[in-house]
Amino acid sequence: MRITHLRCFSLAALLTFALALFGPGQSASADTPDVAFSVDHATATPGTTVNLQMTFTNSQTTDVWFVYQSIQPTWQTTQRTDLKYTLASCTGQGVTCTGTGTTTLGVSYSVPVAPGTSRTVTIPVQIAAASGCNGDIAFYSYVYYEFNNSQSHKDGVFNSPTTRVNCAAPAPAGAL
Repeated sequence: MRITHLRCFSLAALLTFALALFGPGQSASADTPDVAFSVDHATATPGTTVNLQMTFTNSQTTDVWFVYQSIQPTWQTTQRTDLKYTLASCTGQGVTCTGTGTTTLGVSYSVPVAPGTSRTVTIPVQIAAASGCNGDIAFYSYVYYEFNNSQSHKDGVFNSPTTRVNCAAPAPAGAL
């Protein structure tokens, strides 16, 4: 009987350790900030611009007093070294960006962001004329924000829609 008690204790200890190590399952929507992405074109060709739009919404009941956000290309995008593009600029009311002209950005929001209000930023993604084609460009964004007089915070990683860079259509036969 002692071996049975030892087995039960061992199993309980193992489950407790696993729960402490990995934590209980949590709902993603309850633990992440409200960030939405859109693009104005799902496909593009080298030499064109796609507008990436990102909206941060304060879904809390108190003001947001601090927001940190960064935007980087996804791992899959970085693996296609022939894809050439830049995040040309950053526009939006109450928003400033650092790193324009590169492939990563930092976004700063004017605070406070009142409950229920949003800040939207538009980022033109300029695909170079010399860019490779038949590849995808996508970004991910890390967002961290503080609310409730900085007593509470939330963070999360969000993915943008993917834009497919297609090869330019060849000129029709006989066209100059």
